[in-house]
Formats: sequence, C-alpha cells, structure tokens
Amino acid sequence: MRIVVCVKEVLDPDAVNNYVLAGNLKIGDDGKTLEVAAVPRLINGFDEQAIEAALQLRDAGVDCQITAVSIGQDLKGLLKHCAALGANEIVAIDADLNTLDHHVTANILAAYINSIGGADLVLCGRQASDDDQGATPALIGEKLGMPVVPLARALEANDSTLRVTRVTPDGDEIVEGAMPAVVTISNELGDPRFPTAKAKMAARKKKPTNIAAADLGLSADDLAPKTILCQQEVPEIQGNCEFLEGSAEDVAKQLLEKLRADSTI
Repeated sequence: MRIVVCVKEVLDPDAVNNYVLAGNLKIGDDGKTLEVAAVPRLINGFDEQAIEAALQLRDAGVDCQITAVSIGQDLKGLLKHCAALGANEIVAIDADLNTLDHHVTANILAAYINSIGGADLVLCGRQASDDDQGATPALIGEKLGMPVVPLARALEANDSTLRVTRVTPDGDEIVEGAMPAVVTISNELGDPRFPTAKAKMAARKKKPTNIAAADLGLSADDLAPKTILCQQEVPEIQGNCEFLEGSAEDVAKQLLEKLRADSTI
C-alpha cells in the first residue's frame, strides 16, 4: 500500500501568539507579508498527526510505503523530521508559497501523486495552523477523483478497504469504503510520537527527492491562483486587569457583583 502524507511548514503558532501579545508582529511594506525572520518554523501540528496515523497503520501490520511530500523552499529540516518519524521517502516540491492558493497547492500535490502512479491513501492534516482553511484536502480529492473522509481520529485498512472513525458534533461516526481515498486527520487521533535519537541520526543521511512544480506537467492556468491575498492586518490586543482587594469574603462578593453586571452569570 502506498500512503502519501501531505505536510506543510508553518510559523510556530505559540511564537506568533507571543509576538502578537507583545506587539512585535509586524506587516511588511507590501501590506500582505508578515515580518517573521525571528519566528521559528515547524511542521503543521495536524500534518504531524497525519504522519502518526500512517505510522499507526504500519504498526497494525499494514504493509505500506509512506511518502511525506511538501511544497516550498528550504524544506530539509521539515522533511528530515518526517523521515525521523518513520517516513520511507521524503519529497520536496520547489515553489514560492507566496504565489500559491489552495487551488494551485492542490493541483501541484495531485499532479505529483499522479506522477508516481497514484496512491492508495492520501493523508492530510484537517487544516493548517497558519490559515485554518482546511480546503486543500478536499481539492486534492476532487483533482484525483477520490472520495474524501474528513476529521478522522482513527483508521483501519487492509489491501482494498478503509474504515475511518470520524469526529462529529454528535459523537463518533464510523464509515467504510474502498480505497483509494483522501482522509484528513484531526487532533483527536492523539499526540504524535517523538522520533528516537537513533532515528534522528539516520534521518540526517536521508536526502529528499527534489521536484520543481514546473516539471509536473501543469498548465499556466493550473498554476494561476484563483484567490489572491490583498491585505493582512495584525489585530490590536488589549489586556485589562483589575485587582480586587479585601478579605476573601469581600473579594468573592465583589467578583460576583462584577460578573452579574457583565451578565456573565
């Protein structure tokens, strides 16, 4: 079974939040691009759980080849982390992320998957932490003609059948179907494993397969974004803190009065 896991490098969400709270996150002169030279980058958390889902299938006895693929530039650190986790193959598709939207991203990933003869299972994180759109997996399924099963917290598979436990507002939902399929993984899968020191050392020697997006046979229209970022703004965060003084009884009384005044209770 061939499993392709689509991964994305994102800004560290915790670091971004800290910069926002400190008032240090700035927009560039173009009004669109964040000045993020000092913000660390890492694998999107949901995508890391997608790799974990693939590894759990392998642990369950599924004979599979796991390929981690990402789009961007200078992806060695990201992909070596995927290799340390257990990916058999790591692939970097060279493209400028600032020129891509969800449609172009899906076109590139679908073209890559077709170029390797297809995949039995395509796994993606439910969304990316930088834009929180979650549109790309569904578009990949459309391009490949595969059914899409979103928000999975558990997977079971054999040579031809896939069983997915989905997270819904009304509880778990179990669906079954034939592969190939695209599945998005939710955080309810559980915490991903940490790579061992031995695996990290071995991953240092693993070289990614480098592919240019222009070499995937896509037309100019396929590479033309349908949505264009016009402007970004950093919200102004204001924190107001009031200290209540007096005995514990007085403080409790004051707090209840303020909560009632604010209609909180």
